[in-house]
Amino acid sequence: MSLQGERIAVRLKWGLEYRGKLVSFDRYFNIQLDQASEWKGGEFAGELGQLFIRCNNVLWVRADNSQPVGEEETGEVKE
Repeated sequence: MSLQGERIAVRLKWGLEYRGKLVSFDRYFNIQLDQASEWKGGEFAGELGQLFIRCNNVLWVRADNSQPVGEEETGEVKE
């Protein structure tokens, strides 16, 4: 399963988390994100846009199943 082109979450060793669209990565696990946002302690801290994360800072990477910031729910009421 490839996550390239998909939204991912990247946790750094000191607790910061970045979420964005995976643009590229290399064999050393350097990561490039687009439409990136920063999260501190689970709280949204700001939009960053393009972001490069150096491999030695990464604690883990996962698919980001959370809703992107700024996208609204459908608003449909289920009965």
